[in-house]
Amino acid sequence: MLGRVKTLLLVIIIILIGIFVFKPLYTVDETEQAVVLEWGVNPVKVLKDAGLHFKWPWPYQSITKFEKRLLQYDAQPREIITKDKKTLILDNYARWRIGDPIKFLQTVKNESGAQTRIDDIVYSELRVETASHDQSDVIAEQRESIMKKVTVKCNEKAKEYGIEIVDVRIKRADLPKENEQSVFQRMVAERERQAKKYRSEGESEATRIRAEADKESRIIISESYKQAQIIKGEGDAEAIKIYGEAYNKDPDFYSFLRTLETYDKSLGGKTTGVFSTDSEIFKLFENKDLKE
Repeated sequence: MLGRVKTLLLVIIIILIGIFVFKPLYTVDETEQAVVLEWGVNPVKVLKDAGLHFKWPWPYQSITKFEKRLLQYDAQPREIITKDKKTLILDNYARWRIGDPIKFLQTVKNESGAQTRIDDIVYSELRVETASHDQSDVIAEQRESIMKKVTVKCNEKAKEYGIEIVDVRIKRADLPKENEQSVFQRMVAERERQAKKYRSEGESEATRIRAEADKESRIIISESYKQAQIIKGEGDAEAIKIYGEAYNKDPDFYSFLRTLETYDKSLGGKTTGVFSTDSEIFKLFENKDLKE
């Protein structure tokens, strides 16, 4: 009985030592994927499921873990030459992931080695693609399509390293320092030309509007004058009609009244007049009926 207990204890101790030395149990996180290696060299399998896993102590197996999430490569700004022989400083980045952990381990070993490979691939494809487009296309007009083509080609080349290129983007596209001032001056000149054009168009439109306003004003004044003359003519005609009717009713009184109106307008309130005794006006003053 005692021998069996000793044997059991020995087995337990051996198991504990084995667990401590060989560590057969290990975990894989949700963000990780693992490669199981025999003797640290030969890959056996890839584990992409998170959880607790077991490895055999013999032959000796080791675990190498890699990121399963998207990773980012950020390049240093570098020069490229476009189709129209112009130089640009491109600042680009790429998003990538480890697609084949075994191939990744066998070729680039780790993320640092992968970054180096991605740098070479992306820069090479960017140079080739931008060399077939003008500067304006790279900066704005066709940037999106250029980046899609670069992403596809980079991904094809990166597959041999177990790398999947998800996206390549240009953060900034700048001109070399020596060209910035000349480009700035051209931009200023272009803006001034546009400003002069707009001012000229504005002055032309203002002249047209003023001419239209003057024309409308003359038309309105002419029409008003015409209406005034018509009304005046109608008034004069009505006055002549009234005078005629008054004359026909009493010619002597009408003549007398018109004479008084004439003298009133001629002499005024403070006028001194000298008349002969045989003048009509003197006779009026001498008329007793008038004095009364």
